Amino acid sequence: MQFQYKTKGTCSQLITFDIEDGKVKNVTFFGGCNGNLKGIGALVEGMDVDEVITKVEGIRCGSKETSCPDQLSKALKEAKEHL
Repeated sequence: MQFQYKTKGTCSQLITFDIEDGKVKNVTFFGGCNGNLKGIGALVEGMDVDEVITKVEGIRCGSKETSCPDQLSKALKEAKEHL
């Protein structure tokens, strides 16, 4: 199932991803640091949703209260509510 999440407080504006059998697939960030965000997508590909949340939740970007990885954790939590 494909999901979209509008980010808050980051350079990226939107995250799209799929969840298939509890695994994260096809993560794409729109906006932000292109290479780094492609890297995050590649690293979490096929990982269990809860494992990704645990690994990236709470990561901050500089003095910001959040980051693109942290926003991914929020997106995944929200998506889990709709599964």
